[in-house]
Amino acid sequence: MDHEKVNILLVDDQPAKLLAYEVILKDLGENLVVAASGREALEYLLKNEVAVILVDVCMPELDGFELAAMIRDHPRFQKTAMIFISAIQVSDLDRLRGYEMGAVDYVPVPVVPEVLRAKIKVFAELYRKTRQLERLNAELEHRVRARTAELEESTSRLVESEQRRSLAIAAGKMGSWDWDWVNGDWMWDEGQHQIFGVDPQTFVVTPASVQALLHRNDIGELRRAMVQFAKGARSYEAEFRINRPDGEIRWCVGTAAATLDKDGRVVRVSGVTVDITERKRAEERQNLLTREVDHRAKNALALAQSIVRLTRAGDVKAYVQAVEGRINALARVHTILSLSSWQGAEIKKLIVEELAPYSVGGQIKICGSEVQLQPTTAQTLALALHELVTNSAKYGALSTVSGQLSIIWQVEADDLVLSWEEAGGPLVRKPESRGFGTKSLITSIESQLGGQASFDWRSEGLVCRLSVPLTPRAGTPESSDQQNEMTPGHSPQRLSKSARV
Repeated sequence: MDHEKVNILLVDDQPAKLLAYEVILKDLGENLVVAASGREALEYLLKNEVAVILVDVCMPELDGFELAAMIRDHPRFQKTAMIFISAIQVSDLDRLRGYEMGAVDYVPVPVVPEVLRAKIKVFAELYRKTRQLERLNAELEHRVRARTAELEESTSRLVESEQRRSLAIAAGKMGSWDWDWVNGDWMWDEGQHQIFGVDPQTFVVTPASVQALLHRNDIGELRRAMVQFAKGARSYEAEFRINRPDGEIRWCVGTAAATLDKDGRVVRVSGVTVDITERKRAEERQNLLTREVDHRAKNALALAQSIVRLTRAGDVKAYVQAVEGRINALARVHTILSLSSWQGAEIKKLIVEELAPYSVGGQIKICGSEVQLQPTTAQTLALALHELVTNSAKYGALSTVSGQLSIIWQVEADDLVLSWEEAGGPLVRKPESRGFGTKSLITSIESQLGGQASFDWRSEGLVCRLSVPLTPRAGTPESSDQQNEMTPGHSPQRLSKSARV
């Protein structure tokens, strides 16, 4: 299951080119499917799931852009990765058009086999991981539904069984009542008083006092029940909310049955009230958890796609290593956040995890108090630390056995201030211009979190100072993320700009 084969669709009207793509990609061990036209590709997509689509821009009848537009119109393939292949010089307008159609990349002709394999491999793995997350999500939903069914079954047994009814009354989860339809007298047992949160010694049960405890949106339900009984109904059941005197809102389900005289007229109505607040809360937690899992899966895919798009490297091997390194950094912080149910991450644990591969020989010292980071802050900081340690291992203090790295953090006026200090490594010279990674790291810290990042290129070693707000500031992506469910491509793309130092 670690390498479940996925379908890769190759679309080109020239058989020779399709054969070449098959030869290049066969070592990936995936299912390669060829289509000689756009229509043939659409027919296959309607019947099968596809991880990546490799499509030629210039084809008769239906070109690559038109095919991409038709694919994106189908809800099932709106997130499918598409890579365009073009044998002609592609203009910026054509590239923009392709990206608007949903393309994730362009590959020029002649195709470099290693580059094509690397790109396809990354998107195939992303698709495979996404499917695994979906299966986990489905399993989780199944478990929650099973648990909810158990709760409903338990409630049903409480209603049907007198013994369980007595236990529920003792626990304050069930109550019974009786209403004399003729003279208007009411009788509530102890369980009924407990559910409504009123004192049996002082509370007088009348239609007016009961109505005062009902949620204003559910008062009509009581009136409808009275109308039904007046028309000859024998029983009635409904869910409703009550406002306890202490302000707490509780969910209940009420079942009532009428007693008729010999002439068929209602003389008494008796009923049972069951407190189902916990079941309702369980349903709310289930819905929230389902949305959260879906949200995190989409964000993980969008963030990984952004890393693939924005990573720069001199050759294929360096490109693959850079992408894998950044995705592994995200995976580590994802594990930490998952253990806390995405409530946050402790900064020391985050730093230890990111620097673990380099923590040998006592070269690294860390010091700071316990600070809990919010999820978006943890993800951004994890990528920043990954870029710093990668740079240090290549060119800085961690590239030699004599080098030393010190990481110190503290909280100053609701800001996390982290100091990264290197010493004992190769002689450091201030770069004439900021590299892509440095610019990206600064952008992610400042634009994503509303913080600050500064670099001091001392000859004895780099000093980097990061200042990050612990509470999201208005206008930053993280503050927006707490108010609205994130969509793929928003905040994750800004995060991914922390490419390499």
